[in-house]
Amino acid sequence: MARFFIEGGRRLSGEVDISGAKNSALPIIAAALVTDKRVVLKNVPDVFDVRTMIELVTHLGAHVEFRRNTLTIHTPRVKRVEAPYDIVTRMRASYYVLGALVARNRRATVAMPGGCAIGPRPIDLHIKGLTALGTKIDISDGYIHADARHLQGQNVDLQGPKGTSVGATINVMLAACCARGTTVISPAAAEPEVLDVANFLCALGVEINGQGSHEITVRGCDTFNDNVRYSIIPDRIEAGTFAVAAAITRSRILIKRAVSEHMTSVLEKLREIGVVVRETHNGISVNGRGRRHATDIFVAPYPGFPTDMQAQFMALLSTVPGTSTIKESIFENRFMQANELMRMGANITIEGDTAVIKGVKMLSGTQLMASDLRASSALVLAGLSAKGITVVRRIYHLDRGYEKFEVKLRRLGARIRRGK
Repeated sequence: MARFFIEGGRRLSGEVDISGAKNSALPIIAAALVTDKRVVLKNVPDVFDVRTMIELVTHLGAHVEFRRNTLTIHTPRVKRVEAPYDIVTRMRASYYVLGALVARNRRATVAMPGGCAIGPRPIDLHIKGLTALGTKIDISDGYIHADARHLQGQNVDLQGPKGTSVGATINVMLAACCARGTTVISPAAAEPEVLDVANFLCALGVEINGQGSHEITVRGCDTFNDNVRYSIIPDRIEAGTFAVAAAITRSRILIKRAVSEHMTSVLEKLREIGVVVRETHNGISVNGRGRRHATDIFVAPYPGFPTDMQAQFMALLSTVPGTSTIKESIFENRFMQANELMRMGANITIEGDTAVIKGVKMLSGTQLMASDLRASSALVLAGLSAKGITVVRRIYHLDRGYEKFEVKLRRLGARIRRGK
């Protein structure tokens, strides 16, 4: 099983290009199933999760070509409406084919999703939203069975106990684009990835208004545009991860193609810590060489601080003088990286949904085990700043969402290699 070997204590410098957003690419690949026209997607990251989604849509009948981050998808006919367990269990985002199949074929059978072990992520809002559009849902034998012969636009309430849901908002948008009449989703998720999916559907010819806000209106349509070409937005989480890499190694990095408007809460916290962040014409410049200060982070839906950046900031705050806190309000069990960081000498106490972090002068390299995608990147970042050698095992988690991560780090001067 592959591992990363990291020699820490080196400053980084140079430029890094940010790949397309995984969390946009996955639902947009699924969304391509709603049309029988050819679709060309640009800036698609070549990561394991994308490869898994390609495998899934191919299983369903899509003809796919993927070369140099350009993905061509053509599904003249959906041959199967069942998304099997052996594919879906590898990646939670497989559930996006549920909304797409409901739109295209009016029925779907999708295995209950898998994904990272970061606590329960129920699909009740997905079911609530699709049911509101007239879909009959039955869950049995580990599968979601959907019958949508009478798909009708409606007002859809996606309020849940922790707010709305990105996945449910997207699945309802996908189903609504082929429903009769108009669908109003409120409250809708406002994340940049939701906006990206909505803009792709608009490129197909679907009339959507309000994307990027908490109320999205979708008017169903019968025909779609030919020869659609669409480019995926840059990955704000990858950009944030490299920004933390600059901060934790006290380095200066230019992060090219990063969209600062998508990263406001992350950049604000870096500035609070003492990191100098400047917007440039082609990205953001991050300088982590200044004096650093403790801070408090509250994880919240967009435009709040993203849960996908919580682990990386825990690694950073472990090296920042003073006492910081991180309150995780979205997922349970998402402090799994804390125990590994403590093995490096970090001073972290978990109190329910809050991590209390007292900064130490330096972390020490050791053997580490990654538990999920973002925890993997956090452990690598910690290893970059630590004294000695850090070995991170189970890096297949990281390969799910970061394209050529160690290659990009080496180009910045990091000493990191992949081995067994």
